[in-house]
Amino acid sequence: MTADATDPSDTALGDEFSTLLVGIQRLVRRRLREGLTEPRLRGAQVELLRLVADSPGLRVSDAAEELCLAGNSVSTLVNQLVALGLLRREVDPADRRAALLYTTGEAVERLAAWRARRTALVGEVVAGLSAGDRAALAAALPALQGVAAGLRGRPGESAGPAAERAATGRRAER
Repeated sequence: MTADATDPSDTALGDEFSTLLVGIQRLVRRRLREGLTEPRLRGAQVELLRLVADSPGLRVSDAAEELCLAGNSVSTLVNQLVALGLLRREVDPADRRAALLYTTGEAVERLAAWRARRTALVGEVVAGLSAGDRAALAAALPALQGVAAGLRGRPGESAGPAAERAATGRRAER
């Protein structure tokens, strides 16, 4: 097998993994939406809020790079979140043309509540697994962090702080 060839079993594993991961993420989102009283945020809006909460004072261009989105898409998200009172922007004193992003108190509260609900939901499911399955899941975490880092650092993309957090295993709330 050449260096460029991919083992068919690796391809099948990757396909099964990505399908399962998408399904798990969808199920977690659905369960977390149950009983919400405030308006539901779209996934990209939540991703931007989490990124800004983790990196206060982030520029729109840096957020676009981190999220692998076009700058105008992030600007649209910023406008939506500012209108909802969840994000605020301030003029960058070092470059008056740029804006720095900060979460509001309401956004911090919503994110904290969301994270607590997600932790409780997934924790309850994991607790219901056998001890062997929990150990296997824990043993797989470094490999999963490697997959995240590998996807983040694809050719043609820069590896920013989110990739560094994923590669080092620091908490990256994505």
